[in-house]
Amino acid sequence: MKTHDYTQIPRRNFIRGLGGLAASTAACSLLPQTVQAEARVSRTAGLKLKLSLNAYSFNGPLRSGAMTLEDVIHFCAERGIDALDPTGYYMPGYPSVPADDYIYRLKRTAFVNGVSISGTGVRNDFATPDAARRRADVNMIKSWIEVASKLGAPVIRIFAGPQPAAGRTFDETLAWMVPAIQECVDYGRQHGVVIGLQHHDDFLKTADETIRLVQSVNSEWFGVILDIGSLRKGDPYAEIGKLIPYAVSWQIKETVWSGTTAMPVDLKRIKGLIDQGGYRGFLPVEALGAANSSDKVTEFMARVRREFAL
Repeated sequence: MKTHDYTQIPRRNFIRGLGGLAASTAACSLLPQTVQAEARVSRTAGLKLKLSLNAYSFNGPLRSGAMTLEDVIHFCAERGIDALDPTGYYMPGYPSVPADDYIYRLKRTAFVNGVSISGTGVRNDFATPDAARRRADVNMIKSWIEVASKLGAPVIRIFAGPQPAAGRTFDETLAWMVPAIQECVDYGRQHGVVIGLQHHDDFLKTADETIRLVQSVNSEWFGVILDIGSLRKGDPYAEIGKLIPYAVSWQIKETVWSGTTAMPVDLKRIKGLIDQGGYRGFLPVEALGAANSSDKVTEFMARVRREFAL
């Protein structure tokens, strides 16, 4: 298995290899037009939306053992939800991968109940300056790419990581983050699994920063998990609109943010942005908050169905 030594990539060479990235965060000025075009998701024009449920909607019951992922599959089947996104840390042994028997049982349960697996996800930190920790997370993601492939999940969700380390700049962090992600993306390609980057109000604060990272990785096997609740600088709807051309999946949440102020999401406005930008694929819904319950999830899912006419 080919690996990279992240400690031996001169920053000036990395920046030169990206076509001389400017310090500006304006996406249109970061890379040559050909690279921008390749970074966008190439798909047939128009709309085709399929509802999915992100397992985090039942975080409390799943963590306590009151529910299992198979229970959530049955919840989806009973309510006509097309798919489930079962995050890896609800599976036994995480961050180690579960046994194949568990993976295939979960896959069969979903299949016989008419529920697709729309994706899965892990937690990682590529913002750390510690090369050994990044290497460990690359290896962990590769293991879970294999799980995603066995499940039939088309995409696995990863993160950039928290804030840059003290004394490190965005550009310095990007210089070691990109090759780590590229190695994961190449492994995903080999297993037929797209890598989806969830911007999470962490290292990535804006749509432009997220697009910059996607363009830097520059692979058709890499895109954005468009998390509508994690864009907290500027107009959240304008930020969402910028990211739609790069989206390979979503997280539709109950709130968007203006700075430090949470606001109920305007689902009609989200639907209008999707109508304008075009998207085909799963639309995972995530109901948040301490009061995780089937009633809460059912209510929010009904709102999404109504506003999206699904």
